[in-house]
Amino acid sequence: MTTQSPLAGSPLSSVRRQVQDIPAYPYVPSKARIKLDQNESAYDFPAELKALAAQRMLERPWQRYTDLNTTELRQAIARLEDWDAAGVVVSSGSNVMIKVLTELAGIGQTVLTTDPTFAVYPLEAGMLGAELVKVPVQPDLSLPAEALKKELESRGPGLFVLIQPQAPTGHADRPEVVRGLVETAAAHGWLTVIDEAYYQFSGTDYRALVREHPSVLSLRTFSKAWGLAGLRLGYALAHPELAAQLSKLVPAFSINVLTQCALEVAMEHPEYVRERVEENNRERERMLAALEGHPHWKAWPSSTNFFLIQTPDDAAAVRLLEQHDVVVRGQKGLPVLGDCLRVSVGKPEDNDAFLQAAEAAR
Repeated sequence: MTTQSPLAGSPLSSVRRQVQDIPAYPYVPSKARIKLDQNESAYDFPAELKALAAQRMLERPWQRYTDLNTTELRQAIARLEDWDAAGVVVSSGSNVMIKVLTELAGIGQTVLTTDPTFAVYPLEAGMLGAELVKVPVQPDLSLPAEALKKELESRGPGLFVLIQPQAPTGHADRPEVVRGLVETAAAHGWLTVIDEAYYQFSGTDYRALVREHPSVLSLRTFSKAWGLAGLRLGYALAHPELAAQLSKLVPAFSINVLTQCALEVAMEHPEYVRERVEENNRERERMLAALEGHPHWKAWPSSTNFFLIQTPDDAAAVRLLEQHDVVVRGQKGLPVLGDCLRVSVGKPEDNDAFLQAAEAAR
């Protein structure tokens, strides 16, 4: 006699428990007009470059699949980054690359990162059944170097995640600290991803470290400083042998014609990025200076296009700001920090509106 599973006949009967137990990506859209909640560029892709990209797209055949190996796009990124094209891997957004990296080195092994960290790393580790180990950052938000080294030496192999500058804190660590951790990880058989989504804002660059260590890669994106989040393109810079293995896991034909055309045009006209980064950094420092001495909110220094504010109650602060037509990201119960707001740097007029709303919280 056979007994049925309690879930027999349920649409979830074949869904892995790891997937069912993991919450969906934590984002709730808002109707507020001033959008400072997703670390996006304050500015759209320049209109004249949009026109060039659209014209180029109209000239391409749409009934054909794109190049399986994204050869021309990878070559353009290689020229931009001074990298071997055989070591460039592209995907439809960094989130996809994080999933692929977890499949490559996390399944049945360990994902080691800091706490807090970018939410997609724990999300993918949980859904793919990797052991997740998170080590709290230091009280000043710097990397817990010694504690991480102990984990690297006692565990593994697996995926070691170093985000520089860190997300969601915006803290940029000293290069010698990053190097020490990378060398420890390499000596103990880990694959290390240095997530550099925000490197343009901090002026950091770990390509030299990636060149030195075949088990290390840099993860970068066109979503932030380039202002192309809506087109979805993330890429890895790696040793060609590592890139060949990573490429096996990236879905075929995942980069569409519009994305390819727009990125070609963007990389032919990169000068706009520098101007936007400079404005972002000026505005960020202006906002942080204006928040000094706030009786209820403590703003932390940042090297990115966002910053954190400690607050007694993140949900109440989010509601207050939405009443002033401003939306930010609530971050409840972060390690070391507690309740926080994550505030993206917007256009000057949007930042003014945020600061006016912040006055109401006094």
